[in-house]
Amino acid sequence: MDHFALTNGVLHAENVPLPAIAEAVGTPVYVYSRATLERHAQVFSQAVAGLGKDGTPLIAFAVKSNPNLAVLKVLQRQGFGADVVSGGELRRALAAGMAPGKIVFSGVGKTRAELELGLSEGIGQFNIESLEEGRELAEVAHSLGITAQAALRINPDVDAGTHDKISTGKADNKFGVPLVRAGEAFAELAGLPGLNLRGVALHIGSQLLDLTPLETAFAKIGALVGELRAAGHVITHVDLGGGLGVPYQPHEEPPSPADYGAMVARVTEGWDVHLTFEPGRVIAGNAGVLLTRVVRVKRGVRDPFVIVDAAMNDLARPALYGAYHGFAAVEPTGADMTANVVGPICETGDTFAMGRECDALSAGDLAVFRTAGAYGATMASSYNSRGFVAEVLVDDEKFAVVADRIDAGAIMDAERVPEWLA
Repeated sequence: MDHFALTNGVLHAENVPLPAIAEAVGTPVYVYSRATLERHAQVFSQAVAGLGKDGTPLIAFAVKSNPNLAVLKVLQRQGFGADVVSGGELRRALAAGMAPGKIVFSGVGKTRAELELGLSEGIGQFNIESLEEGRELAEVAHSLGITAQAALRINPDVDAGTHDKISTGKADNKFGVPLVRAGEAFAELAGLPGLNLRGVALHIGSQLLDLTPLETAFAKIGALVGELRAAGHVITHVDLGGGLGVPYQPHEEPPSPADYGAMVARVTEGWDVHLTFEPGRVIAGNAGVLLTRVVRVKRGVRDPFVIVDAAMNDLARPALYGAYHGFAAVEPTGADMTANVVGPICETGDTFAMGRECDALSAGDLAVFRTAGAYGATMASSYNSRGFVAEVLVDDEKFAVVADRIDAGAIMDAERVPEWLA
C-alpha cells in the first residue's frame, strides 16, 4: 500500500498534488510519503513482533536503501535502528537520533578509521565479514580498552534467485565467511581479547520474490548455531539480514511481511537467540516516486521517444540492472501510447523503458517513476555535469524539501585548476 493516488484526475502524494511540488521545487525531484513509510514500518514490526528470545527483535533499517535524514528520522520514531555499511551512513543514523545500541555495522571494507568510529560511538554490533577484519577489530578494540560486540557474517552459498549484481549469499560473492569455514573462523575470533563474538549474521540478497531461498539459508544458519554451541561457544544473537522484495511490476506478488514473519517463527523455533532484521527496500521502495517533466516527444522508427528531464544519473537502477519502474502521467487524459522512455544523458543506457504501454504524454507534461523510494537518490551521480536531484517529504497536506538540489555550478565550485595550468 502507498499514498500516491489520483484525486480529481491529478496524482497526489497523500493530500499534496504533485504539480504543486513541481512548481515549487522544479523537476526532477524525489517525493516521499511519510504516511507510507510509517505504514510499512508498522506492518513489518507487527510481522516480526514476538520473535526471538525476548520477543522484541531489533529492526535495523538498511540505510543504504535511502539515507535521507528525514526518512531516517521517520523510521527512528517508529523504533527502528540502522544497518550501516560506511562511516558516513553511521553518522547519518546518529544524526537522525538512532540509538547507538541499535546500529549494526556491516560491509566487507570497513577501514580502521571506521572501526574506531563505531567503537567510539558504542554501536550495538559489528558484522564481521572476514578473519582479517575480525583480527583488526579485536586489536583496535583491545588497544582502546573496549570490547566490541560482534557477529560473524556467514556466506551460506544460497542463490537468492535475484539479479546477479544484488546477490550476496552465493559462494562466489564477496560477502561473509564461507559456511564450510565458519567453525574454524568462529573459534579463532572468539578467543581474541577485545572481541565478544556473540553470534552470526547473514544476508543473501535483495529484491527476493520467494521465501524459499531465505528459508534454506536460515535452516543452514540454525544448524550452524547448533554446531557452534556443541563446540562450546555461547551464541546469543543471530542477524537474519533483509532482502524482501516489492512489486515493481503489476504481476509481481512478493511475499508479505506477515508471510515472512511466519516463516521465521517456524525456522527459528528453539534457537533461543535475540534476532535482528535489516529491511530496506520493503520499507522505503513504494514510499517514493521520482517526479519528472517531459522535455519533448521525438518521432522514432517504430515507437516515439518520450524524453524526460530525469536521467540515469538520477535513477540508476534501469541502466544498472535493467530494472522496471512503473511510469505514469501525473494528469492522465485516458489516452494511451506505446513509447520508449528515455533521459537526456549522452548514453544509450539512459533508457527507462522500450516499447512501454503508458499514458499518452506531450512536451511539458509531468510524469512519475513509481517505486523509487529505495536505491533512487542514494545512487545518484553528477554524470554529464548534471546536478544532484532534490528530495521532498510529504506529510498529509504539507511538504518540505529534505535535500536541496545541488546544481552543476556548485559541484564545479569544489574543483580547482592548479597554478601551473592557469
